[in-house]
Amino acid sequence: MRLGTFVLAAQFPGQGQGEALHRAVRSAEVAEESGLDAVWLAEHHFVPYGVCPSAVTLAALLLGRTSRIRVGTAVTVLPSAHPVALGEQTALLHLTSGGRFSLGVGRGGPWVDLEVFGGGIEAYERGFPESLDLLMRWLREPSVAASGDRYRFREVTVVPRPDESVADDRADGQGPEVIVACTSPTSVRLAAEHGLPMLLGMHCGDEEKAEMVALWRRHALEAGHCPDAVAEAGHVSAGVAQIADRANEARETLVKAMPGWLKQGLDAHVTVDGSHRVMRDPVGYTELLCSIHPVGPPRLVADRLAATAERTGIRRFALLTEGSGDLAGTESNIRRLGEEVLPLLV
Repeated sequence: MRLGTFVLAAQFPGQGQGEALHRAVRSAEVAEESGLDAVWLAEHHFVPYGVCPSAVTLAALLLGRTSRIRVGTAVTVLPSAHPVALGEQTALLHLTSGGRFSLGVGRGGPWVDLEVFGGGIEAYERGFPESLDLLMRWLREPSVAASGDRYRFREVTVVPRPDESVADDRADGQGPEVIVACTSPTSVRLAAEHGLPMLLGMHCGDEEKAEMVALWRRHALEAGHCPDAVAEAGHVSAGVAQIADRANEARETLVKAMPGWLKQGLDAHVTVDGSHRVMRDPVGYTELLCSIHPVGPPRLVADRLAATAERTGIRRFALLTEGSGDLAGTESNIRRLGEEVLPLLV
């Protein structure tokens, strides 16, 4: 079982943005000290739901601050990024970190980001497959040209090559890990056809995640991927973890803090076309997360994680640990996850 922390850099009511980013950095440092496997960094633009606008940039900082832990993006929004620029950044972080960087990409949402960064609604609705294909060719081939609907350019050389071995041989010569955030059968199929593992969101319960894993497996086998590789896909399950001596105490911590952050953060989203979108009820969503994720004493948390692994086949977790909105509380939560929960899962 591999446990990681999922870092949103959430700005809770009354907090400054620098405070949220400081908590994000400390989360990674404490996660490494506590024996966790990874830190996964979210990316958002123009909203206090998460104040990290570049998960790749923050990943670079954290790779420099740490020596062992894997650092990944969860996710970099691909319709708002140029696939070649992102491929170059990924190769750079992969090679200079000794293979500790994972690139997570996703389609994102129909937000005003698309207007600001020039992608437009077309990039969101139909451009993701083209962008993912170009990104993966950049990470796997020595030279690349493009002749798609959105990207067209002559053949250029890939520098640096991300599949080169690094000096300390910690990278395996296969290039950086890439995962795809999947929220629909279409995205599941796209990830499977590329043979890329999925990141499944914290709004999903075990049953839905198990169905998506089964669908991914079927499409991956139909695409001709090796059965052994399909069986060891390395999907990641996102969730919430809050540890306390009593279940009610852990739940109350989240119900007290998270709805204010969710309302402030979700209400700030603006659609690119001006259409109205109904956001989740903050209290109901918090209660849902408490009911489907590991929230409670260490033994309960360990049992819930083990149950999810048994039901879904997923053994990698990205767990939101900043739900209290408090720096000291977040650090304590991460330490308890590594020191009290992880030994129960070995």
